[in-house]
Amino acid sequence: MHSFSEILDQLNAFGKEQSFPKAPAELYEPCDYILSLGGKRLRPALALMAAELVGGDPGLALHPAWAVELFHNFSLIHDDIMDAAPLRRGQPTVHMRWDLTTGILSGDVMLIYAYQHLAQTPKQEVLPQLLEVFNRVAIGVCEGQQLDINFEKRAEVSLEEYLYMIELKTAVLLGGALEMGALAAGSTAQDAALLYDFGRLAGIAFQIQDDLLDTYGDPGTFGKQVGGDILQNKKTFLVLKTLEIASETDASALRQLLNPATQQEPESKIAAVRSLFDKYQVPALVQTEKARFEQKAFEALAAVSAPDSRKEVLRSMVAELLHRQK
Repeated sequence: MHSFSEILDQLNAFGKEQSFPKAPAELYEPCDYILSLGGKRLRPALALMAAELVGGDPGLALHPAWAVELFHNFSLIHDDIMDAAPLRRGQPTVHMRWDLTTGILSGDVMLIYAYQHLAQTPKQEVLPQLLEVFNRVAIGVCEGQQLDINFEKRAEVSLEEYLYMIELKTAVLLGGALEMGALAAGSTAQDAALLYDFGRLAGIAFQIQDDLLDTYGDPGTFGKQVGGDILQNKKTFLVLKTLEIASETDASALRQLLNPATQQEPESKIAAVRSLFDKYQVPALVQTEKARFEQKAFEALAAVSAPDSRKEVLRSMVAELLHRQK
């Protein structure tokens, strides 16, 4: 098995060869721009790792992997428009650097190119399966984004609803990348489905870890403002768990703290919300929930009919991500 860094090198070399047309520049320059902003390219790398894990050549998954990368970046362009976000990875977002119309259209054409890459998969006999997975996952991501928008307007959201939202918005694309990579290399449907479950469950754990880090991360290593979710009044796993178990008085106090109409100093707001989390030992409860998804994920990986030696690079890389501090 290749190391994660070797897989990334292969993927990046392939990506350099996949240039967009030069004209019209207003359409294609934003596509090159968003791809140049330095993302981790975790999702397409997972596709290549899955191909090798099931005994195939990672090269068989390069076109499907790039389809995943294009879809992911298309969704980022449109998410930034919906969120009115000024920055992406520390740089101006596409709609801020160009304009709103350009952002919409450039995102659209990236999605079309994603399908073009799917169509170029070397094993043409698996193309119908790849299309089925890609479409299922893409629809799920859109549904997850809509649920996230809906939750911003709702006073009450259950933990079950939140978990379903992050499964769709974040986790299914990780699972889908693994499933597509395996299918592209000739995997059995059973092993591909197990790898999908591994990625989906690990993706949920990943988002729970992200919620924890946003409030309890080390400011020196986290890479962004600790407490940002609190300042944005987000209904994170920590908030929803606290509302589920807190007294009526404390639950009311938390709702008031996270009410956008409440005027508060940022640091005092973060401290007050964290105090309520700590009172009910919510960080430990959330860690337990994260560990439950992590365990299920690795159980799915263990059930894949491939030698354990082939699974180790993927297992260790995902384990590192789930215990990251930034």
